[in-house]
Amino acid sequence: MLVVDNGSQDQTVQIAKAMGATVFEKPDLTISGLRNFGASQARGIILVFLDADCTVEKDWLKKASEYLAVSEVAAFGSSPIPPQNATWVQNAWFNVRKQKTVLEDVDWLESMNMFVPREVFAKIGGFDETLITCEDCELSTRLSKNGRIVSDQRIRAVHHGEAATLIHFFRKERWRALSNYDGLQKRLKDISEWPSVFLPVLQLLLCATSALLLCLFVTGYLNPKILISFFLLWQVPIIFLAVWKSLPTKNILTVLRLFTLLNMYFFARGCALFGGGRR
Repeated sequence: MLVVDNGSQDQTVQIAKAMGATVFEKPDLTISGLRNFGASQARGIILVFLDADCTVEKDWLKKASEYLAVSEVAAFGSSPIPPQNATWVQNAWFNVRKQKTVLEDVDWLESMNMFVPREVFAKIGGFDETLITCEDCELSTRLSKNGRIVSDQRIRAVHHGEAATLIHFFRKERWRALSNYDGLQKRLKDISEWPSVFLPVLQLLLCATSALLLCLFVTGYLNPKILISFFLLWQVPIIFLAVWKSLPTKNILTVLRLFTLLNMYFFARGCALFGGGRR
């Protein structure tokens, strides 16, 4: 096992070495750079990417080994699940990322629990090191041109570092959106990327417009029907998305929580236009 440490200040390096891992300390690399460096040092035919704040089941590698002989697969893995002591923010947001079935082909996989054949990874040039975040989504786009991307929930990992509070959620999503706008020219070439670029901007504009309309209403310059109509036109699509993603749970509380998080998500990503928070 290889561990590429990004300048941690805890006991990560010592613990990893004590457990027999080969450790490289690279405090100045981006996430993509860390992953690419680790891949360059690996010797196996399958590259396995697992984040430091994830734990796996005992049969994790056994389940993954079923794909060793499947040549048409360019990547496999699954979205890590929340821990047992997860907060409502972590549990509700997982409904957005969770796949509908145990086994299905997907557009992208999260690199915190991803398996990629070395040959395919080398062919496409690895992760894009110019990106601050979203490197797994961008990689998946290129991987998909070389084979299937498979989500298999039996290859299970638990993510302990997902945002646990609303404030943490806002900060993390704002940070994740930075690469959306840093690589804007490249993303606009792909029509499928347009929603992830423009919807957050639209949310920001709608928030500003709602604040203006509310001021006009309070001062008596706006008919309340106009204000209500505006809010409905703005929020109904988000309500629909929250209901759709929450259907498997059949829980109205989950719908309300996800509705809150979706509004926060689009707003946070819109705020990334103003930069800041890079690391």
